This record gives sequence, structure tokens and C-alpha cells, in this order.
Amino acid sequence: MYRTWMRYLTPGPAHHRLGLVCLGVGLQHGRLPTVGPRTLDHHVAVLITAGSGWFQDTHGHRHTVTAPALLWLTPGVPHHYGPDPAWDECFVDFTGPATATYTELGYIEPGRSVVPLADAGAARATVTRIARAARRDNPLLDVETGAAVHELLVALRRARADLTPDGDEVLQALARDAFQPLTVAEHAARHGMTPAELRTAVRRAAGSSPKDYLLGIRLGHAKELLAATDLPVAAVARRVGYDDPAYFSRLFTRRVGTAPVRFREQQARTAPGEWSDRMPDPDDPPIIEGPHAP
Repeated sequence: MYRTWMRYLTPGPAHHRLGLVCLGVGLQHGRLPTVGPRTLDHHVAVLITAGSGWFQDTHGHRHTVTAPALLWLTPGVPHHYGPDPAWDECFVDFTGPATATYTELGYIEPGRSVVPLADAGAARATVTRIARAARRDNPLLDVETGAAVHELLVALRRARADLTPDGDEVLQALARDAFQPLTVAEHAARHGMTPAELRTAVRRAAGSSPKDYLLGIRLGHAKELLAATDLPVAAVARRVGYDDPAYFSRLFTRRVGTAPVRFREQQARTAPGEWSDRMPDPDDPPIIEGPHAP
């Protein structure tokens, strides 16, 4: 005997243009029937939170599935799997043009059907939110469930057993040294790695090249300095690792779409006192006293 609840959705063309849409959501447990062999035309994330079973790949090889685990069912790829009587699963069907980018970034893994997870709690909570939002009288149905699919992909990526939740030591070290004027080869040497090994590690953990990962950190900090301080652009450039302010300005303009001076004009938030990059406590936000404060 098994228990099952599922709901299928049909988002309109406008919702598809948001990038991701939810096509269905379900929760099942117990002595579930074998699934497939079958082939779908969309993605499905099957989250296994209890029990074990098997998954048969396209070559006919069977792989053991032990909770917590994720099954990636990808469009056009046949799949076939079977659970034991204690199996507990939830699933989300989804599609949209953003799936290509999520695949490129490593959040969706078409070549890896069975993914061990360290903890399925956050992902299961997101699926539960999708299920609650999928009620037929919800006026925000398609937008709310589509937005939650983005959250689910992040939660599943964070839960992978082969990755630490907040990034591995290489990413942490790169972030720590991001503002030093070092080349990718010099960063790699600091970790006893070749540039190729560093590129592989960063691509696997962050979905980008080391150069793009460092550039994102540098430009983000440059924006903060431009918006919250009156430092000259040349000083901002040096603070984020560029000795040549002209090069920094060209790079900033090309990547951000506006020049540093123009960005400052648009975003300036200079406040009295010393600027700090320390993250404020959300439960105790800082208070800026204006000229008329007692």
C-alpha cells in the first residue's frame, strides 16, 4: 500500500517567459510501484527522503539509491527506477529556458541521474511550499510555484553530499584574496594547483571560471565603495586589486554597463561616519542619526 498526492499545472506563455515554470508537484510514500521505463519531455527533480531502491541508467546498469538522494530525470533520456517499501519521495516537474543556464552552471546534472545528498531538509521544505502554493484557488499560482523552482534548484545544489554547503576551501581562499593583484596562475600556485586544476575546482563548486568568480567579487565591492564612500575612482580601483584605474574603468563599464562615475551618480548612498563592510545583524540593524535627530 502507498499514499500519493500530486497536482499538475499548465502555466501560460507569459509565465514560461519568466524562465522557469512548475508543471507538477507530488508527495508519495510507501510501497510505490516501479517507474518506467519511460521518457519525458521536461525535467523532474525526485527527492528521496527515506528508504532505498534502484535506478537503471540508459546503458542498463542498475545503481543503488539510498536516502537522502536526488534523482535527475532529464528530457529525452529514458529512466527506470524502483523503490523499496519504506521509500518516501517528493517530486517537482519543471521546464523553461532557464534550465539551459542552470545546466551550464552545474545546478542541473543531466549526466548524473543519482546524486547523494548530505541533507534533504531544506529542499523538502521548498517542495512543501510548492505543494501549498499549488492550490487551484491561488491567484499567484504559476508565478509563486515558478519562483520556488529557482529556490529548489539552489537548495538541491547546496545539499549535494560532494560539496560543502557554503563553498569549499578553494572558493573561500579566493574570496579572501580576491582584492590582491594576483593572476589566476598565482592563485593556483598558492593552493599547490595548476591553473587547469583550479579552473576545474572553481567550475565544479561555483559554476564559473576563476576569473569570473574573482571579477564578480571585485566589482561587487567596487560598487559598494562607489555608492557608500567618496573615494576617488582610482582609489576604488586600487582597493579592489587594479593598479591601473583606466583599465578598471573600462572593465567596470563593459561588465556593469555604465561607467564608475555614472554608477556613483545613480547609486550614491554616502552616510555620516566610517563606511564598513561588516554585515549588520538583521535583528539589530544600524541606525543612522540625521541632522535633526535628538
